[in-house]
Amino acid sequence: MPAGLIALALGGFGIGLTEFVITGLLPEVAADFAVSETTAGWLVTGYALSVVVGALALTAATTRLPRKPVLVGLLVLFIVGNTLSALAPTYGVMMTGRVVAALCHGAFFGIGSVVAANMVERGRQASAVALMFTGLTASNVLGVPFGTFLGQTFGWRSTFWAIAAIGVVALVGVLLLVPAVRTAGTPSLVRELGAFRSGQVWLSLGITVLGFGGMFGAFTYIAYTLTSVSGFAASTVPWLLVVFGVGLFVGNIVGGRAAARSIDGTLLVVLAVLTLVLVGFALVATSAVLTVVALVLMGAFGFATVPALQTRVMQYADHAPTLASGANIAAFNLGNALGAWIGGLTIAAGLGYTSPLWAGAAITLGAVLLTLGAAGAARRSARSAGASIPTAASEAGVSTDSTASV
Repeated sequence: MPAGLIALALGGFGIGLTEFVITGLLPEVAADFAVSETTAGWLVTGYALSVVVGALALTAATTRLPRKPVLVGLLVLFIVGNTLSALAPTYGVMMTGRVVAALCHGAFFGIGSVVAANMVERGRQASAVALMFTGLTASNVLGVPFGTFLGQTFGWRSTFWAIAAIGVVALVGVLLLVPAVRTAGTPSLVRELGAFRSGQVWLSLGITVLGFGGMFGAFTYIAYTLTSVSGFAASTVPWLLVVFGVGLFVGNIVGGRAAARSIDGTLLVVLAVLTLVLVGFALVATSAVLTVVALVLMGAFGFATVPALQTRVMQYADHAPTLASGANIAAFNLGNALGAWIGGLTIAAGLGYTSPLWAGAAITLGAVLLTLGAAGAARRSARSAGASIPTAASEAGVSTDSTASV
């Protein structure tokens, strides 16, 4: 794999850390700003909603610009946002920092996915996208537990200073290692918007919202579930997040390989099992041992969907994948916001700290049903056109010419 993919993965690591580490520090942040857990949860929801805005607006605004300079600018925005969070004297300023950092998130992964696919031959595009998202999963295996430990030991602000420093390293990596790849045709916003004429693009976005929203809704309040239901001490939460992160890492790799063979088949199996895992987690959450097992499974099946979800929308984007790819990142985070919001509502209603797991299972079941409908529609369309259904990102509509100079 090209070294540029490592640089993209490093950027994904920092951005993933920004998104997910707040869940492990939510009790500390809530106590520092004297707000309720539900209000503190808006730091998760607000971030996710801002990703939706950034993924669409910034990707659209930069369509005609060279992709490498855009990635550099997005990382600068990321560094500014996390620095603001680290300095925040009030909850409002903290939320502002989260919003600023979030604006770069969707566009970075959306544009980065297309750049990653450009750097390899067609048969390896799904694996290249999975490698980029490995940074996101590694942020959970290594970053979130360490960030939570750092925040609990030296104060949560130290975690955001560390994230800003990671952003600087990622910025240097992108500058040095990511090639200025050429694209097929002249970039055009009108051309990119044309991808949304495909019904399968919209179905793919819907699957992403529900498929990822169910898992993330459960994950948002996981610190409360682990301490208040499973009986773990707060000091063990970082190490339990390591367990969860291991599941993410394995799931992302395996999911990428499975998606190279059958995207819809992978989604159907993984989402169905994830639904069962969330139900099972809710039922066994009072058992410390079974909770650990459930964390691994939730992480593995939750992130095994990511490569398939991202490459599916690129497949059906009719050779204009950049904005559609960004829109799918927006869909991931719209799902995050939806899941966190519904999970917060269940807690506020007095249903307990396992209620986000039940809500997540219901949302994920909706994704299973939508995938069944989308896969059936794709098969009918393929039969009527006398074509086969694509199995990997080979129809993503991006150039595989990665010979352009840095």
